[in-house]
Parts: sequence; structure tokens; C-alpha cells
Amino acid sequence: MDLRKFRLDEPAQGTFSEERDEYERDYARLIQSPAFRRLQGKSQVFGAGTGDYYRTRLTHSIEVSQIARETARRMNKQYPFLERKEHPGLILDPAVVECASLAHDLGHPPFGHKGEEVLNHLLKESYGLAYEGNAQNYRILMFLEKRAGSGSGLDLTAAVLLGINKYPYSLEEPGRLKGVYGMEWTDGIRYIRDRWNMPVGCSTLEAQLMDLCDDIAYSTHDIEDGIRAGKIQMNRTFFEDDRLVEHLVQEIVNDRGNYEVGWDQVDIPDMVKRVLTDYLAQWETIYAACDREASRTRREMKARWVSTFVGKVGIIDDPVKGWKKVTFVHEGRQDLELHRTMEILKKLAWVTLIKDFRVQRLQKRSEIMIRRLWDSFIVPENGRLILPPDWLENYERHQSNWSWPRLVADYISGMTDAYAEKVYAELFASKSGSIYEMD
Repeated sequence: MDLRKFRLDEPAQGTFSEERDEYERDYARLIQSPAFRRLQGKSQVFGAGTGDYYRTRLTHSIEVSQIARETARRMNKQYPFLERKEHPGLILDPAVVECASLAHDLGHPPFGHKGEEVLNHLLKESYGLAYEGNAQNYRILMFLEKRAGSGSGLDLTAAVLLGINKYPYSLEEPGRLKGVYGMEWTDGIRYIRDRWNMPVGCSTLEAQLMDLCDDIAYSTHDIEDGIRAGKIQMNRTFFEDDRLVEHLVQEIVNDRGNYEVGWDQVDIPDMVKRVLTDYLAQWETIYAACDREASRTRREMKARWVSTFVGKVGIIDDPVKGWKKVTFVHEGRQDLELHRTMEILKKLAWVTLIKDFRVQRLQKRSEIMIRRLWDSFIVPENGRLILPPDWLENYERHQSNWSWPRLVADYISGMTDAYAEKVYAELFASKSGSIYEMD
């Protein structure tokens, strides 16, 4: 048996082309799934539907997949050990990385990170359960999503499932904030990892590459959107503002997941100022070369930074974990300077976009909507009257391992921004929708 291409469930009955590779089937199942289509209606930074320029979760996922696929192709030529396929987790198949990138954000609820935060609080507060976007990916792929002939998930290959698994832990472990829900971990991910003999706490090279390319996209594309929206102003007054530097430093210090890039080795405020100064200087140079056309300059800046980051992606030994590490590499060693630069640019997008007071107002509105939707559904006697019949039928079939609070979280998290607003309006606005509208 090919450990990378096996599937957890028996193949669905039906016809399919024998000419397609297993990963091509995964690709088809993903892009034709309702969960993937719904990404077009879920916020990236700006709300879905905010103009026709800004990125949504769908366009972000497609861009990550393109970056990851091309990077994997280049690395297969650069690192001969990959051809030896010494271990199922030490392979970089461009098709697997592409599928993993397309699926990596399926678990995000409506209204971006605010939606995730609110649902997690609601589940934790009264039921001791967690909601986490990465874990919800597996909830969708292995349980909620349906396809012809299968009653449980998309049944993707083992390689693609582990290619999404950037947090290889169970959320039921004490203190875990990110990982996989207990059911999907026990019945699937842990089983595959055991079959592959994966080291504890280590992700496959494909998962690591997907994760790094996700960060590259955040630190380049979100800034491009921010400049286009006028939230990031390309002038010295904006970039030399002490408050901006202070906010960036505070975000870096508060981000406990970032310590491994060596912030203790540098003066953080000094490096933040240097990166901002260099970024603005680069903009001014390219702006002049582009005949002072801002739209061309934005695209050129984005392209150059993507090229800079992608060109430095490599593989080194990880002596701490006894595994391999996908990271930025310079002269055979991890390029911590470039990692820190990327983190500063990510924080620049976060501070100027997510922390903007107008965005915060919209997020407060989103929180109110999710909380009131939750209150409407969470009492079973009331929720059964207003939940779609197919959800209730599915719940009845699986209620032995599907609690009502988890059902409500699954239902709300699957909504697009617009659909959440529609259901909210039907329940609470003075003007109701038509009974003939299709959900």
C-alpha cells in the first residue's frame, strides 16, 4: 500500500477516471466542494464584498497555492535527497502542496479572526469546548463536507491531510490552543501519523512549506490591499510615526509564537524602524521608475517581496526535533533576519488594517451578530425550529458523537459573511426575507 495515497474510508461506489492521479482527485474534490466555494464570501482582511479589488479567503487560498506549488517544484531540483523519498513525510510533491494550500483556510468562520474568537469564547464559556480554525478544517474535510457515495467528508489522501496539519497535536491535550479536535485526531490524523512513523510534534515538509507560503502571502498581499485602501500611507509622516513603531513592537512582544525567530538577538524597536525605512525607500525608488503610477508600484512591490521571500525558502536539518525544517535559508543556515523582516511586515498589515477603528467597529458588529445567532440556535427546542432540515437529519444520524453546541458552532462557522447577515436579518431585523428564498 502507498502510505501517501491511501484514504481512510473505502472508495465511494461509482465511476471515475483511472487516468487521474490520486492527488488530482483530491484537487477536484476540493475545488468542487461547497466549503471551498464559500471562501469567496469570507473575509480576508476587508469584509467580503468590500469592493471588487480586495482579497477574500478564496483568492488568498489560490494565491498561496500558486506560491507553494512553484516553490515545491524549484526545491525538488535544488535538494537531491527529496528524490530518494526516504520517508513519506520528507517529500515535496507540488500537487500535494497545492491541495493543502487550497484547503488550509476552509475552517475559517464568517468575519475573519473575530468570528473565530467569538465562537471559541462561546463554546469555552459554557461547554468547555474549543473552536479553532485549523481544527475546523479537519472537521469539514473529514466529517461535515459530503460527496456522492460518501457520508463522511471528502476522504482525501493521507498526504494531503497531513499536508494541512501544521499543528500536529490534539486540542484535547492540556494547554493546547491550536491543533485538531479529538474526534478527527483519534480517528484519522493520529492514525496516519502512526502509520507514517512521524516524529512527535513534527509536520511534513509539505505542511511546513504550505505554512511558510501562507505567511509570505500575508506579509505581501495584505499590505498591497492596505495600500490600495489608503490604510497604509506611503509617505514619511506615516512610516516615521512613533505610534506605529510602538504598536508594531508591542505586537511582536505579545506574539509568543514568534520567539523562535530570535527577537532576543536584536534591538526590536531599532529593527522595526530600519525595516519601515527601507520599505518606504524601496517604494519611492520603484514609484519613480513606474512614472509615479501608484497601482503599478503596488504590484511591483508585491512581486519583488514575494520573489525575495520565495527565493530564500530552503530546507535545513532541525537538530532539536531530529527532523527537517522548511525555512528561509542563507548560506546553509536559517535566515533569521529575513524571518524577522517578514514578521514585521505581517504585523504592519495587522496593526494598520485589523486595528483600524473603522474595522474594529465592523468587527464589533460582527461579534454582536454571531452572539445573537448563537443565542437563537443553542437551545435545542428553539434551534430545531429554525435550523435547515438537512442539518437536523445529519445530526440525528451522528448525535452519538456530535453534541448540540458543536452542531451550532459547525452551522454558524460554515456561513459566509453575507449569509450570516441574511439569517441575522431574518431573525432580528424589522424587514424579514421571503419564505420562498432558497438557503
